[in-house]
Amino acid sequence: MSDLHDVPFTPEITASDEVYRGAVWTIRRETFDLPEATGLVRDLMAHTGAVAVACLNEAGEILLVQQYRHPVRARLWEVPAGLLDIPGEDPLTAAKRELAEEADLTAARWEVLSDSALSPGGSSETIRLYLARDLAEVPAADQHARSDEEAGFVYRWVSVPEALDAIAAGRITNSVAQLAILQVSNVLAAEAAGRPVRTRPVDAPRLLVDGRNPADDTDA
Repeated sequence: MSDLHDVPFTPEITASDEVYRGAVWTIRRETFDLPEATGLVRDLMAHTGAVAVACLNEAGEILLVQQYRHPVRARLWEVPAGLLDIPGEDPLTAAKRELAEEADLTAARWEVLSDSALSPGGSSETIRLYLARDLAEVPAADQHARSDEEAGFVYRWVSVPEALDAIAAGRITNSVAQLAILQVSNVLAAEAAGRPVRTRPVDAPRLLVDGRNPADDTDA
């Protein structure tokens, strides 16, 4: 096994205080010691974690969803995604729910593409990205009623070469969408060449589970 891998490490945390509680996540201020430095103070977003889904249809196209994102004042092309905000929920279950709610789709074939720490300098958020294939539409009577920003969703099936061009040209900027497109491109290239496809089973362990041990989430 390759020794190229991230290493979970929990330092000595001498203080951990909630300084802001929001509707979705909280901000904590922690003081901790490392072997190489002591008395470090950092603010971090304590995040629930998330899942995302790269959907491939029979034509080899990836589904992109355009959604308004207020912090960057833009309608971004993304892939279906959502928070792990139900305590104890399995990530695959969450991914299936988000795919149905955001895209009115189900999938019979699921694989893991990647696990990512999205902004580890300031947030504990991790995201598991799935590849979903063998798609079917959710019956109209069972489709989710979308509201708020989701009410403005725009959908587009895009060829992977077109999506790659959009990334290179700076026209797709959402990092998870970029990752999904790049990894799907690698999967399709491997399949076309008859090479092994580097995906993982849906029960593959996550190295980082939302970046934090729940036991550390109490005030010191």
